[in-house]
Amino acid sequence: MDVMDAIHKRRSVRDFASNAVDRTVLHQIIDAAIQAPSAINEQPWRFTVVQEQPTLDRISSRAKALLLSAPSGSLPARLQDMLRNPDFQIFYHAPALVVISARADGPWMIEDCALAAENLMLAACAAGLGTCWIGFAQAWLQTPDGKKALNLRLECLPVAPIIVGRPRTAAPAVPRKEPQIDWIA
Repeated sequence: MDVMDAIHKRRSVRDFASNAVDRTVLHQIIDAAIQAPSAINEQPWRFTVVQEQPTLDRISSRAKALLLSAPSGSLPARLQDMLRNPDFQIFYHAPALVVISARADGPWMIEDCALAAENLMLAACAAGLGTCWIGFAQAWLQTPDGKKALNLRLECLPVAPIIVGRPRTAAPAVPRKEPQIDWIA
């Protein structure tokens, strides 16, 4: 797939077929992720892949509980309703979760991990897979218990939890706003 096609076709997918993602394909999209640029060529990222649904269910439950324990009003009501639903799993029952992390002491590690995440999502799209960055997972994964669940050292910071799988249905295109461009002569 042409890179511009992947950019225009990539969607945040939240409806997945249950079949597992082959490890070879996961290696390929992670290889695409590590081709991303990084500040001063640090390449700080590490990748944790979770494919067991009981583990994803447990992480989902703990992440939901942490988000719901936040002060009232910190989340919009519709998100609170979603999180209170016992049937809602924040990973949408995707067959794989790839968490991109790095040592927390790197000055541009968040940007570096985000660049790797975009490469991973575009490569997944080109491979016929769907992805979605799950912001609901970030706060809990960054706790000591969350890091332990991912077998990460305490000095690591999970940045990009991305679900991966075969889309059950095609996600619709989202209208884009016109870019605001200021040209400086």
